[in-house]
Amino acid sequence: MSKPKLLVIEDDVALCAQYRWSFSGWRVVTANDRAQAEAAAQREEPAVALLDLGLPPDPEGVSEGFATLEALRRISPMLPVIVSSGQDQRENALRAIALGAYDFCPKPADLAMLRIVLDRALRLRELEEENLRLAATPRPSPVRDIITADEAMLKVCRSVERLAAVSVPVLLLGESGTGKEALARALHEMGPRAKKEFVALNCAAIPETLLESELFGHEKGAFTGAVRQVPGKIEAANGGTLFLDEIGDLPASLQAKLLRFLQDQTFERIGGRSPIRVDVRVVSATNQPLEELAAQGRFRSDLLYRLNGVTVRIPPLRERGEDALLLARWFLARESMSLGRRNRGFDATATAAIAAHSWPGNVRELQNRIRRAALMADGPLVTAEDLELAAPAEARRLAPMAAEFDLRAARLKAERETIERALAHAGGNLAAAAKLLGISRPTLYGLLETHGMAVARASPEDAAPGAASDAV
Repeated sequence: MSKPKLLVIEDDVALCAQYRWSFSGWRVVTANDRAQAEAAAQREEPAVALLDLGLPPDPEGVSEGFATLEALRRISPMLPVIVSSGQDQRENALRAIALGAYDFCPKPADLAMLRIVLDRALRLRELEEENLRLAATPRPSPVRDIITADEAMLKVCRSVERLAAVSVPVLLLGESGTGKEALARALHEMGPRAKKEFVALNCAAIPETLLESELFGHEKGAFTGAVRQVPGKIEAANGGTLFLDEIGDLPASLQAKLLRFLQDQTFERIGGRSPIRVDVRVVSATNQPLEELAAQGRFRSDLLYRLNGVTVRIPPLRERGEDALLLARWFLARESMSLGRRNRGFDATATAAIAAHSWPGNVRELQNRIRRAALMADGPLVTAEDLELAAPAEARRLAPMAAEFDLRAARLKAERETIERALAHAGGNLAAAAKLLGISRPTLYGLLETHGMAVARASPEDAAPGAASDAV
């Protein structure tokens, strides 16, 4: 197996060489500043990163190191970053963890301990990737091309599996984009007719003047332009399955002729005089309420009874629990591979938006949005904006669970609450609050600014003797 990649971000060339020699089990990639680190993270896709906070142009400070940490988190959110520094170790460690670092190691580093930390970080990365893979793996479905974890949809698949063995007519009822044709193909492929033809005809996509010829065929000279004999879809499906999609749009003039065919499996081509007998299983589908259409006289009730030997109702995507996110992950993985993109998954705004969207176009709409987002996304994570769904703020409002599993957000929330408690206990005195927190006043100022907490700095002249000159 190839060695895992370790990205070392360090401006000390000698130390980089020492790391390369010490970590022989890793393929070490080095970067000396933030720009090189960002480029290496995108190009090399390391498994773990080791970051020194003292980077040029601020080698004596930590500002550039923390900026690099934030950049790495944006580029690769799953990348474990181990931060090292020899300055203000406690304060920098707290801030690094708050910004999403995996761990903090003081400098000079204990190489034996650092090896242990690196190995643990690698195992964590592998476990997270495995968890994502398992989360995107659907439960076994009896039907090929149907991905679901929803019990209602699995029940539909089991029904299709049972119906495939018999030749009774099946009527599939479901909204547009729910997978009616995939289920019709499954009825054919899982049954005894699998070696024969599966012929599909969309009754709504062909003009009425041509539909009869498409369905039943025509003889030479049957009408102007009929220069040769042409078999229809019914004849082409002999021995196999005829799938009539959008059957609710079948013109009234053809409903009677289709009924006669269903009664005795014989028909005549347009312009023909000899009956043709075939053996065809008919599966039909519609998103229209055929019973209501029959009651209104717009669809023959006797044809309806012939078509719905068994009716299978397919639930829309919005009623299939977590299937939208399950399918989204599966489509993203497939599209990313097809397009040669490096999309790693969805950020919190995207998962919340997917959960909140009603998906009126069902699986077809989801697939189209994922394909477009996989192509247009700028970063490794697809966002709600890439999906052209609800704005992130609205998405989080509609789906608050999206933020529950954001580890960085949880850390920041806990940090803010701890600071608020310390300030309350210290009566608003920053010096006392910093002492309670075990950090310096400048570090506390930085944390207050990070959390957007208002700070009022009292002048030394206004402070009581011996009192700290800071207050909030």
